Amino acid sequence: MNVALKVGLTPASRCQYISTENEQLAVVLSPDMHHPAGYQQLINAGFRRSGNMMYRPHCPHCNACQSLRIDVGAYQPSKSQKRHRSQLKRLRVKVSDQLDPNWFLLYDQYITARHADGNMYPAKAEDFIAFTHSDWLHPCFIHLYEPNNGEETLVAIAVTDVLSDGLSALYSFFDPFHRFSLGRVCIQAQLEYASAEKKSWLYLGYQIDDCPAMRYKADYFPHQRFINHQWRPFSLPISTA
Repeated sequence: MNVALKVGLTPASRCQYISTENEQLAVVLSPDMHHPAGYQQLINAGFRRSGNMMYRPHCPHCNACQSLRIDVGAYQPSKSQKRHRSQLKRLRVKVSDQLDPNWFLLYDQYITARHADGNMYPAKAEDFIAFTHSDWLHPCFIHLYEPNNGEETLVAIAVTDVLSDGLSALYSFFDPFHRFSLGRVCIQAQLEYASAEKKSWLYLGYQIDDCPAMRYKADYFPHQRFINHQWRPFSLPISTA
């Protein structure tokens, strides 16, 4: 970045992804960066946002977190990702700047089934709004509906920031008991929306190779990772499943 950036460091605490490590965040304090163009510069430098807060890992003894972005135009789905695309075609996709009225029922079901041992349980609407919205950037909501006897059932929502060069996947929640791989289907929905909007990148947040729950992000090729202050390309392997 070519601007002076003021940041603060959070106290070190136990990492929620790698149990043997402590985590610490660099948090942006510069008020003149709190707008969409400023966030675009920051996400290009490996930052993310949660609510109004823009941050990047700054851990004392670990650099396992790597920002990852998929090259939308060059993306080549694997065999399993082609199945996820086929699953997406069976659903209706609706992009809106407002949440479906039934969103919280789905969100509560998801949190209860998948994250009952985490700090997001029990599900609270105000907590969800606090970390997905900000004063300077309003996300879009990619809704997935499944046809059901002439009606529709809301099965997933991908919360996504729209930036000048890409989309940033902020959070997804879905029917945890559905037969489809809805988390992966949400990524396909965001890739299709990014392509339709002629965006270059889909930012997926932080990839942590040592955390099994986060490894799925590295399955999308080609992608880039932010390593040692620059984006480095990772190409399609010889064979994918």
